[in-house]
Amino acid sequence: MDPARPYGAGKAGSVAFDPVAFFTHPRTILRLMSWVFSMVVFSCIVNEGYINIGSERLLCVFNNNADACNYGVTVGVACFLGSIFFLILDIYFPSISSVKDRRRAVLLDLVFSGLASFLWFVGFCFLANQWQDTSPDELPLAQGSDAARATIAFCFFSILTWTVLTLSALRRFLTGSNTNLFTWQHLDPPHSNARATPYPIANGATIVTTNPYQAPPFTETLDPQKLTQQRPMAPAF
Repeated sequence: MDPARPYGAGKAGSVAFDPVAFFTHPRTILRLMSWVFSMVVFSCIVNEGYINIGSERLLCVFNNNADACNYGVTVGVACFLGSIFFLILDIYFPSISSVKDRRRAVLLDLVFSGLASFLWFVGFCFLANQWQDTSPDELPLAQGSDAARATIAFCFFSILTWTVLTLSALRRFLTGSNTNLFTWQHLDPPHSNARATPYPIANGATIVTTNPYQAPPFTETLDPQKLTQQRPMAPAF
């Protein structure tokens, strides 16, 4: 298989799974952060996002608007499950040999990450607006205020993480690069017996180097006889 195939399909199965490299890669860290942020959002709403004032009916702390709480829980649970799904996909991605399947996986990541970024942005604006309209009289003893503020804050943090994941997926989808695919698949390390790269020079000799950046292609070897002939003579007085 050709390693240069799009999305690194030529390397399928040739890279062993490295747990340390996987969990320390920036992309995996972003997914784990998104997973934690989503869990914090829907947990805060479910545990402390509803209060009852003189009745058994539970009211949402966000201006008594049940739609606000339902929106936060729905988006939080969806992104929580989506983060787990794409973490598992990242692990199995290097073993996929089909270019079409890899392209579909990258496209799915792009669509989901972009949609999650948009939903978190809408949720942040919606919840912040509803919290601003909430009067102190609706929250006796400031019940649920800390949970509401935490929900809004982690909605904003989720916007940042999912936006970075969207840009990363967009770059891979447009370029079809096989480097740093998803999380832990990298380029193979250079071989120790690197092939020498010759550079011709003006006098017929050749400069040989293993690093093409150490010798520029326009290097010219100086001839001592030519220097002697071209040395300027001192003026006679």
